[in-house]
Amino acid sequence: MKPDSNRFDLSLRKDAMLRLPDAASVQIDCRDGTVWITLDSDRRDIVLEAGDRFASTEHRHAVITALAPSCITVSATPAPAPSLHERNRRRPGLVFEQVLV
Repeated sequence: MKPDSNRFDLSLRKDAMLRLPDAASVQIDCRDGTVWITLDSDRRDIVLEAGDRFASTEHRHAVITALAPSCITVSATPAPAPSLHERNRRRPGLVFEQVLV
């Protein structure tokens, strides 16, 4: 069975942080615990608990912070059909950086 390179599961200890340089076309599923998501220049507080999901279409830096020990799934959402100009560019895969506090 081929692993899915557009999806990964993470277990985060309390106060652990995950940074996403670009949250566009990314979906976050909270499977257990509670996480807080902040997006650059966005005043909303996005809090996910077990069973909650968040997806963004905006190109913004995101930080996911575990408010309790948590398990999340981060996956790339299907992108809309690319324009002719975009078809000629290569789209990078999902990029993340985990920061432990």
